[in-house]
Amino acid sequence: MDAHATYKDIGVSLSNNVGQIEIRRPPHNYFDNALINQIGDALEVFDRDATCRAVVLCAEGKSFCAGADFTNRPATGASNEAASGKHLYKEAIRLFRTKKPIVAAVQGAAIGGGLGLAVMADFRVTCPEGRFSANFNRLGFHPGFGLTCTLPRLIGHQRTNLLFYTGRRVTGEEAVAMGLADLLVPLAEVRSAATALATEIAQSAPLAVMSTRETVRRGLADAVEAATERELVEQEWTRKTADFKEGVKAWAEKRLPNFKAA
Repeated sequence: MDAHATYKDIGVSLSNNVGQIEIRRPPHNYFDNALINQIGDALEVFDRDATCRAVVLCAEGKSFCAGADFTNRPATGASNEAASGKHLYKEAIRLFRTKKPIVAAVQGAAIGGGLGLAVMADFRVTCPEGRFSANFNRLGFHPGFGLTCTLPRLIGHQRTNLLFYTGRRVTGEEAVAMGLADLLVPLAEVRSAATALATEIAQSAPLAVMSTRETVRRGLADAVEAATERELVEQEWTRKTADFKEGVKAWAEKRLPNFKAA
């Protein structure tokens, strides 16, 4: 597909009516505005291609997407980006507005915003080695990437609160048990199982699938957009706290943080 030839951080292909977007920032596939922008571009191209009926979102390396790399402080949504309308969450809304069903192949960690990326998809295929965590509070700041909207919709408010407040990591087995993921397979089979599910979807009538998807997800993108606006306000001030600095430092040093509520 020539329209995908210039992507820097993703690989894109299409076979048997199933598109594939592979994140290529191993080992942990940390995201920034540029990566989410590329995924959005690829999904929008697939939307315009009638031969694509479903999409697999997968990743190279150990992690599916470990969120933002706070150690190196990439462009993950500073205030000047928000003012210019180019904040990462603005790019993320584009993903929620695309039309084709998406199956995420979660072979490793989906952490923070990486969890938000996985939850954006319609389905998640994972393995015992999969790890899911909304670790924002453990780092000292407010959740983002629309998770305050999408996670309760998927697993309910109580389970969402538990994941937010504790920052705990959920295994692949636990994720399937709580409805956070849909299918558990061996690590070596995650991508092939995700492709098989996408192929099964692609065998249904494509216009009917898109119509049904639009109905069941009606209002979701608008709700996520409203949620990210609130999330951004709260993230702006919580990222300025001493607790955030301590949370990131503790994470880098692999120890429990010593928060001071300051």
